[in-house]
Amino acid sequence: MINLRTVYKRAEEHTALATAFLFLLLAFLIVLQSIFSPTLVLASVLGGCLVIVTFVRPQYALGFLALYLPFESIILKFIPDDVYVFARYGSEFLIYLVAFVVLTRILSGKKVYRQTPFDLPFMLFVLVLLASALVNLVSPTVALLGLRQILRFMLVFFLVVQIAPSKTFIQNLTWAMFGIVAFQCLLGILQGIIGEPLDQFLLPSEARTLGTITLTGGVEQFWDPGSRIFATLGRYDRLGNFLYLFLLLGTAMLFTKKFYAKHPWIIWLFVIGIPALVLTYSRASWFAFLLGFLFIGLLLKHDRRVLAGFAMFVLFLSIVLAGSGLNVSLITESPGQSLSERFFESFSLARWRGEYYGLGRVFWFIHTPLNVVSASPILGFGPGQYGGGAVAALHNTAVYENLGLPFGVFGTDGAIDNNWFSLWGESGTLGMVFYLWFYLGLFFYALNVAKTHKDPFVQALAMGVCAMLIGVGFNAFTSTLLEIRTSAYYLWMYAGFLYVLAEKEKKV
Repeated sequence: MINLRTVYKRAEEHTALATAFLFLLLAFLIVLQSIFSPTLVLASVLGGCLVIVTFVRPQYALGFLALYLPFESIILKFIPDDVYVFARYGSEFLIYLVAFVVLTRILSGKKVYRQTPFDLPFMLFVLVLLASALVNLVSPTVALLGLRQILRFMLVFFLVVQIAPSKTFIQNLTWAMFGIVAFQCLLGILQGIIGEPLDQFLLPSEARTLGTITLTGGVEQFWDPGSRIFATLGRYDRLGNFLYLFLLLGTAMLFTKKFYAKHPWIIWLFVIGIPALVLTYSRASWFAFLLGFLFIGLLLKHDRRVLAGFAMFVLFLSIVLAGSGLNVSLITESPGQSLSERFFESFSLARWRGEYYGLGRVFWFIHTPLNVVSASPILGFGPGQYGGGAVAALHNTAVYENLGLPFGVFGTDGAIDNNWFSLWGESGTLGMVFYLWFYLGLFFYALNVAKTHKDPFVQALAMGVCAMLIGVGFNAFTSTLLEIRTSAYYLWMYAGFLYVLAEKEKKV
């Protein structure tokens, strides 16, 4: 028989201990606050909680990052200088902490390492980067930061595979991400209505540095205030990239009849998502979404409605072009540019010529293979040496000066707005072979799952990952997309989700 008096006594003892612990903790925090800033103490408490959660449930840490990253830009804007470094790199540190937890569990025998077909190309790619750093005598600090810039989000794929979250977790996180997408769309549309006042509140314009290292470059609003929306992501193109990734995932769900029948509300994601994507004025995001959408609708689902809609879209553009009297070859970017001018400018010879002579991305399309790759075709110049975010942050001009080239876009930015060519310049042709082996291997794996899997959610996820890889593959020619956390993180995370669910089905 249960002795109620004993149970009550133990409960009283536990309550007293908990109260004493909380009191001591509060007193300790008050003492710390008198020594350090309240912001630093608060950041330490929140960081400590995240560390505990990561050790107990590492998948929750990855899920938290997914929910946090779209708001990171606006949060960092209001972070004081004394904790800015911790806040700026806290999200990235969380990835490394998850990696540490996973590695510890594997080495201790608590978890068995899950092999994937992508382990070999990834390891060979890493080996090429290390060999390139050694051959080119790259400074260890530069090499380490360059490796970090290239590999940090690729690691997320392997971490997800090892953690193997449940289907329920993946679905719930996806619904939460769709909710964030809806919020970003509505905020962006509101931004388009209110204009400059909301722009000024949301824009992270202040640059932050640590010595000579640029922590955050800030954003210079070179576009007309109120003309391009960016919500809480800091730049119009980053909002566009974020939106098209999840709209492509939503597109895959729309075309999966059994899944869409259970979740018809997904259509509302497009009702607000497409206008918001258009209002970003991010052409690369428009084309990336269009490529992914057509891949799903035409090549995978052979939907005649998509073919008819695309034909009508082309006809509409032709009518607009004929009626407007635009001379496409002469269009260049200008204040107050209309949507049609923004679209057709993509095909303008005047714009391409201006980008070449203005040291824009067209210049680097030509001079990367001619000057950079030809100077070191096999192993490249090493990580952190050319074209990417690490070069820009470190102001590393060594390779540019040796080759007699300007320092990146506009001669000042370091980066070249082309992730593929940046990788080519740093890892050489051999590194690109292994990277593309990994990237294309994921694409064809997802394509096979999309065609053969029976579960509607997994099938939709596979089509979505295929479309994401197409969109990102295109977009990487126009920016450093594979290094941007609000895009690359989700690509590799959902690729990992797909692999986990597809392989679980095989074991059942």
